[in-house]
Amino acid sequence: MLRIATRGSPLALAQAREVAQRLGDAHPALAAPGAIEIMPMRTSGDRLQQGSLADAGGKGLFTKEIEDALLERRADIAVHSMKDMPTALPAGLIIAALLPREDPRDALIAGRARRIVEIPHGTVVGTASLRRKAMLLHRRPDLTVVPLRGNVETRLKRISEGAVGATFLAVAGLKRLGLADRASAILEPDEMLPAVCQGTIGIECRAGDDATGALLAALDDRPTAICAAAERGFLAALDGSCRTPIGGLAVLDGERVHLRGLIVRLDGSEALAVERRGAAADAASLGTDAGDELRRRAPAGFFADAG
Repeated sequence: MLRIATRGSPLALAQAREVAQRLGDAHPALAAPGAIEIMPMRTSGDRLQQGSLADAGGKGLFTKEIEDALLERRADIAVHSMKDMPTALPAGLIIAALLPREDPRDALIAGRARRIVEIPHGTVVGTASLRRKAMLLHRRPDLTVVPLRGNVETRLKRISEGAVGATFLAVAGLKRLGLADRASAILEPDEMLPAVCQGTIGIECRAGDDATGALLAALDDRPTAICAAAERGFLAALDGSCRTPIGGLAVLDGERVHLRGLIVRLDGSEALAVERRGAAADAASLGTDAGDELRRRAPAGFFADAG
């Protein structure tokens, strides 16, 4: 039996089921009843329903308990949203496969508004993402941003109840839950640059577990892996975490990569952008170089607002 560790939210379970389905398609023996067990786990991030992730410890809140299960051999693989993954993994663990990327963009949930500029003056916007908060305030300093946590369904319910006037959700998550019709609009990257690896599902396993690695190799999507290498290289160079408002998106065209990156002061008062184009084989170094440039260009105190 192959044991899959995952968060227990509806979206995380949908992602784990997609991995199980793909494994069964690639390896018929894993399609047999009982061949795969999905193990939902409640992480520290799931227990935190108030305030910001940054104040509570950042991205690792969504991974620690799951990675502990891998290291303690209670699970064989773990399924993650890669945007929740720190750039440095615990010793002994690797990302063995990335599924084909879903739409990486952000969706606006805001009644009749179809663009950020159309959100009514003074609207209260709910989000726990420092990236979305900073990018929104950069364009619309007249808006009020308050913390809004919970799974996708919870946040949509808060909108329908009128607790906040607008929010943002990942298009990928809405699609995987069959809720894409709830989006007021899909925001192009020029309007709101996505989080690094948004829309990407990663599969983690123990380093040296060659049998499991061989099973996962059939699922790994090369274009997604190239883009993820560029984006995570960019994030790592900035020492990025949930405490730093950072956006990054790489697009592959043939064997060429186009990377866009952005850092924003938490209050939205200043933003710095960077772009890189280069060979797919150099994706990771392109990302690192772009991150290094922004770190050099950022004035003193730029990151302090988020720390």
